[in-house]
Amino acid sequence: MDTMNQSEVVVVTGASAGVGRATARAFAERGARIGLLARGKTGLEGARRDVEAAGGEALVVPTDVADADQVEAAAETVENEFGPIDVWVNNAMTSVFSPANEMEADEYHRVTDVTYLGCVYGTQVALDRMVPRDEGTIVQVGSALAYRGIPLQSAYCGSKHAIQGFTESVRTELLHDESNVQLSMVQLPAMNTPQFEWVKSRLPDKPQPVPPIYQPEVAADAIVWVAHHDRDELWVGRSTVKAILGNRLVPRWLDHLLARSGWGAQMTVEPEDPGREYNLWEPVDDETDYGVHGRFDERARSRSYLLWAITHPTQLISVGLVLVALISAVVYRRFSSNGSFAQRTSLPLSETLGSKQVRASAGRGEQ
Repeated sequence: MDTMNQSEVVVVTGASAGVGRATARAFAERGARIGLLARGKTGLEGARRDVEAAGGEALVVPTDVADADQVEAAAETVENEFGPIDVWVNNAMTSVFSPANEMEADEYHRVTDVTYLGCVYGTQVALDRMVPRDEGTIVQVGSALAYRGIPLQSAYCGSKHAIQGFTESVRTELLHDESNVQLSMVQLPAMNTPQFEWVKSRLPDKPQPVPPIYQPEVAADAIVWVAHHDRDELWVGRSTVKAILGNRLVPRWLDHLLARSGWGAQMTVEPEDPGREYNLWEPVDDETDYGVHGRFDERARSRSYLLWAITHPTQLISVGLVLVALISAVVYRRFSSNGSFAQRTSLPLSETLGSKQVRASAGRGEQ
């Protein structure tokens, strides 16, 4: 489905800030009706205002995706209000920045519950509604870290790897059943989101996304595009492509590279406040609306040329044809110019023959 659908019903988890909120806004620009799921009520109300300002309709449904019953109830609430769900986006996540040997069991449990099982529960309730209708799209918001683990984020990397395996498994089942329900995964690069203000951390300095950093709107464009195209997976940004392909080709080399650079790349030069709040179990400062962007606007990229090329194949072909035509014209002019010069600097054929005859006559002594 590639045409605008004014009645499209969308659910976005983790919609109160960051990528989820940018995604809700992007769907709203298409006139969608959107169920906004997250824990933070202030952020959800901010997302609702964003959606309505962009031309969509919004329904705020406070939900902890780690609770399967809450996810089921949220889906029912959205369908009762807006009708059948067309697109379900599993975006909610949490993390802990910490060496693995300092992690606690309940921290692994919570990150897995939210990031992985929240995705599983969302997929299940969406399938329960989409499979009988034989239509609908589920989008998993993944990461380059679904393929390539990095230090200090073992819980998050493990959860994203799990989502990747889960998604492939479910997709094969849908194919076996010849279902028209589409299951896609978007693998993201580092994003400038507020999560670095509220994620739990044991690092000595404040955490940061591993450069290069992209704005959440780049992710949102990718998610909306893949939701309306028959594509199983989409890699966003050159850094994601390099990480995934590099891990396939030279995984051991990447192990050693990350062992050297993986710590510093995830920290700023600002000392961490050991007493700051984090949102692992409860939202942080629910009176604050953190919005879409984190604090790395000056370093974040607002576009991905690779993503544009993937999502605009017709325009890409047109640009390619124009470039080929221009290059051909330049080459033709150069060769034409060289040919004209050669003609101007060479003697006419008659003069050339005459010269040969003169030289021959001189050789025979003729005057």
